[in-house]
Amino acid sequence: MQWLTLYKKECLESARNFKWIWVPLVFILLCITDPLSTYYLPLILESTGGLPEGAVIEIPTPLPFEVFMMSISQLNLLGILVIALITMGTISGERKDGVAELILVKPVSYFSYITAKWTAYMTLILSSTFIGFLASWYYIELLFGDLSFTNILLTFLFFGIWLMFVVSISIFMNTSSKLPGIVLFLTLGTLIAMNLGTTIFSTYLEWSPSKIVSYLPVLLNNGYVPEDLWFSSFGAAILSALFIFGATLLLKRREMV
Repeated sequence: MQWLTLYKKECLESARNFKWIWVPLVFILLCITDPLSTYYLPLILESTGGLPEGAVIEIPTPLPFEVFMMSISQLNLLGILVIALITMGTISGERKDGVAELILVKPVSYFSYITAKWTAYMTLILSSTFIGFLASWYYIELLFGDLSFTNILLTFLFFGIWLMFVVSISIFMNTSSKLPGIVLFLTLGTLIAMNLGTTIFSTYLEWSPSKIVSYLPVLLNNGYVPEDLWFSSFGAAILSALFIFGATLLLKRREMV
């Protein structure tokens, strides 16, 4: 009951800040921008002019799964930024304002406090991502051709694990500083450093969590889950649990000090 009360509090706060409205809308916009712009690009180029007379625009039509990967790329870039922005003050802001002390002075465990916030944000983010996926899938089916909905669901599952990893990093950084700006910097800095390190040492980091997105095209196209995707997702889940456990210990130590 204690955990459920904290979870409801976080969901209610998100509702009061209209996050349950604007976050899904932003994710929908990110997911449908590339499918629509790719399909109507020839018409846009013709209407804007500036081409030599008699010029013929021939742009190869991408496959449905390739267009869907464009939507995922948008979420993996701008969507991650949105996630970092909405989570950067979830604990650090309450610590700065003294709200966390009022909550934790009661018989509330640090683990319940951390996990309730994590779960509330995961509910918001996964719901928004799923709605965005549905919007992208609808337009792809309408404009480009058939794309297996089963493959979409599997892709959502594995991409959700990657988003879980991102949220876990942000929650951990929230316990390391009382300044939301610093939390945002540390979260994005960690993700950028991980992506850069994975790119440089890709041969040795085949199972890095940041490679989850790069394995999704095979799943989308063939419905086959590559072995590397399983291991990368498992690693991301383990690291997420360690970040949450570390956040609990770090917050307890800082509040006791």
